[in-house]
Amino acid sequence: MTLQEIQNQALQLPIDDRWRLVQSLLSSIQKETLVFSPLATNVSSLTGLSSWTQSLIGVVQLDTEEPTESYVDYLEEKYS
Repeated sequence: MTLQEIQNQALQLPIDDRWRLVQSLLSSIQKETLVFSPLATNVSSLTGLSSWTQSLIGVVQLDTEEPTESYVDYLEEKYS
């Protein structure tokens, strides 16, 4: 089955099923990304930053909300 055929089948699904598919795909991508780029690798790359940039580490707070949930919320608002 080609990618185009999969996309066409997905577009024929009811909207609730398509949202579940989006959530499942985003979750899968997030898990795969975490496996291939662990936090330890990212921390070691911080040493190459300028001292001014390093001084910002820990100052800027990220949202505690799941990135997947934020993106799904964004998509729901955009296409509702």
